[in-house]
Formats: sequence, structure tokens, C-alpha cells
Amino acid sequence: MPAPRTVLLTGAAGGLGTLMRSLLPEYGYALRLFDVRPIEGEPDAVTADLTDKDALREAVRGVDAVLHLAGISLEAPFEKILRSNIEGTYNLYEAAREEGVRRIVFASSNHAVGFTPAPRPGEPPIPVDTPRRPDTFYGLSKSFGEDLAQFYWDKHGLETVSVRIGSCFPEPTSVRMLSLWMSPADGARLFHAALTAEGVGHTVVYGSSANTRLWWDLSSARALGYDPRDDSEPYAAKLIAEQGEPDPENPAHRHLGGHFVTDPPVWPY
Repeated sequence: MPAPRTVLLTGAAGGLGTLMRSLLPEYGYALRLFDVRPIEGEPDAVTADLTDKDALREAVRGVDAVLHLAGISLEAPFEKILRSNIEGTYNLYEAAREEGVRRIVFASSNHAVGFTPAPRPGEPPIPVDTPRRPDTFYGLSKSFGEDLAQFYWDKHGLETVSVRIGSCFPEPTSVRMLSLWMSPADGARLFHAALTAEGVGHTVVYGSSANTRLWWDLSSARALGYDPRDDSEPYAAKLIAEQGEPDPENPAHRHLGGHFVTDPPVWPY
């Protein structure tokens, strides 16, 4: 796919969106910003909710692709998840279809497979075609998003790369994150690959750096041209000294979704 020139970035005011606002322009993208919250210093950003179909239609008009990061990113009552993550993602896909946008990169999550057992040392990494086992209503909404992406490819020829993001922060903050961490620089590399790879149809990939303690298989991401360059291992000794080694009898340590399977953090808004 020719490199997109203009990309709609939804969720541009969020943590991951803020990181990508600074990193993706280095790859030549002009970003059109969308968020429910105003973005300081960005007077041209679209401030609207994902339920605002007219605003979404206007936001996608004329863009080459969409990087969809918007929505609730923690657990919340189902009614809120339904409105933002399920109906909102459907609204985005409909707007993209109506305006002829051909590529969406969808921020899925490790929580779509959160009840999958984490591999123990010596076990193979988790494949991308492992059955989905969401750990929360949030994870369930990401499972829906992956199915929606498949439907829009099969029905309408709208391509999507669904990225099951681990944890994208400047550095890992927990022992679990050593296995799922994606550095911001690797995040930009992966999103760039997802925006430009040829013939993706609907492709699901895991999103993380090339961590020494990696839990999942990055082969489908590498097939897009993703070349991760970072590793969480330099942070391991400090985090293990502070937090201890994982306890395989603890459900929060035993599953891919971590404490989302036992005591998920709740969306504060």
C-alpha cells in the first residue's frame, strides 16, 4: 500500500495517542486529530464523541487511513463500553466505508485474550490465532472490534490491522509488563508497518517490543515489515527486586490479562 499521507488519529488526547502524535510525523504522516477532549495547542483537532456520526463522517473525509485509538481503555459498566467501544467503533467503520477510506489500524488489546494462560518458561509463545478469551467488558469490546474488522473486510473490502497492544509506556512499570511491553518507538514502527503493508485484508497482530521474556508470537507483525528494536530486559532486575517474581498460583500472574482477570482498573470518567 502506498504510504498514507493523511491519517486520522482518534483518541489523540490519550496516553498512547499523545505518544503517537509526536512520533508518527517522523514517518511523513500528516495527522488529523480526533478526541472527545480538547487537545491543548491543537486548535484544528476535532473535539467530538464517537457517537457523533456527523462529526466522524467529517473527520474521516479525505484521509488516507485511520489509526483508531479512541475509546474506553479500562473496565467500565457495560452500558458505557457499549456506547463508546462497540457502537463508537461501528460508527467509525461506517463513516470510513461511506467516505471510501481503505485502511484502518484498530487498537485491540491483550485483554481480548486475557484469560489465556501465560506461557511458563520453556513453553511456546501464544499464537495469534489462539481462541479469544476476554477478561472484562473492555476485552469483550476489543473482541467485537476484531470481528467487526473482519466483517468489513469480507463485506466491504475495508482493510484492517488489529493490533493487540500489550503495554505502551516509556518504560515498563511491572514484572508482568516485562513480557508485554511495547516501547513508544516500537509502537510507532508497528503502526507505520500496519498502515503501509500490502494486502493485509484483516490481519491480527500482537503489539510489543522484542522482549527477552516475550509471551506471544510476533510473526504476523513481523510479516507486515515490523522490526522491533527494543527489549524490556534492562528494566527487569529493578522491577523484580521491587515486586518479586510472579507467583504461578496467583490468577493475576497466571493469565495473560494480569490483574484484569481479578480486580480490573475502572475507567474514571
